[in-house]
Amino acid sequence: MLQKQLFAHFVRYTIMKTSSRNLLLLAVALLPACSKPPATAGGTGSTGSTGTTGTTGNTGSTGSTGSTGTTGACTATLADAENIQIFPADNAWNKDISASAVDPNSSQIIALIGASKIHADFGAGLYQGYTIGIPYAVVCGSQAKINVTFRSNSYDGNYGNESDPGPYAIPANAPIEQGGGDSHVLVVDKDNLKLYELYNASYTNNQWQASSGAIFDLTSDALRTKDWTSADAAGLPIFPGLVRYEEVLKGAIDHPIRFTLQKSNINPSYISPARHSVNSTGGQYALPFGARIRLKASFDISGYSATNKVILTAMKKYGLILADVGSNMYITGAPDDRWNNDDLSKLGSITALNFEVVNYH
Repeated sequence: MLQKQLFAHFVRYTIMKTSSRNLLLLAVALLPACSKPPATAGGTGSTGSTGTTGTTGNTGSTGSTGSTGTTGACTATLADAENIQIFPADNAWNKDISASAVDPNSSQIIALIGASKIHADFGAGLYQGYTIGIPYAVVCGSQAKINVTFRSNSYDGNYGNESDPGPYAIPANAPIEQGGGDSHVLVVDKDNLKLYELYNASYTNNQWQASSGAIFDLTSDALRTKDWTSADAAGLPIFPGLVRYEEVLKGAIDHPIRFTLQKSNINPSYISPARHSVNSTGGQYALPFGARIRLKASFDISGYSATNKVILTAMKKYGLILADVGSNMYITGAPDDRWNNDDLSKLGSITALNFEVVNYH
């Protein structure tokens, strides 16, 4: 026994003497993000979500590798979300609409939107001090689940009666959408294939609070309860419609892209897979939530960058899906320091007039 103890002391001394840097790196790598939440909130303001390496234990959704957390038993990265099936293959989110019929009112609907330009509402770095886009986190199946308190605040009301009660697998340091707006929180459980989303969220006194929340089973075609909202106005999930840099790295976006229109261009109704409408002011030739428009097949994308070609190809194959009230023709994506903002701005040469409405009547 004494010999074993002496040998153990010798080994510990030798490791501390010669490998302190390696032990420090190991300790950093083992910071928990997929187990019990830490005592304080990270949020996007303090997690460094636009870091150049993105390999910390926090859930920041930017950085070159986009690691979202590591424990001794689990590693979750943003890239993991691209390696799971987001809803079944026959789900509306996976439907190729490139050959679908054009809506009989397409010309009138597009004319109402007019020459509004495509705007990539995501990018690298900061704009007015905030990250650009809606961030997301990826966690392991071991992520502790917590209760969310649904409440109203100065920004919006309490829609807890249209929210999933939970619990929610959301870590305390999950990134919150910045900019003083909708404050979305999106978390993908890569092992249990669940999606957790909050709207108007905050983390206060070790407790997540929100105006509404939704949980989606990524293996199911089930829709939300009729007329229920979600973390999005249309009652849709947000994450499946984001333009994500990890998708561009794979060379293809395989889903419709979330976009917004002004209230005057939105009919106060919805079509599947949307489940909720708002008090918008659009008339007969205004789009309902859940409707899709697609970039015309004849539109020449050959002069665009490789990144923008991936985005534009998706606009032709899967289209844009109307999900919320906002600025006309704003498409939604996740912040990432690898985006080239100048390049993304070239999408602004494309207007609504280059689109057509997919038949929904």
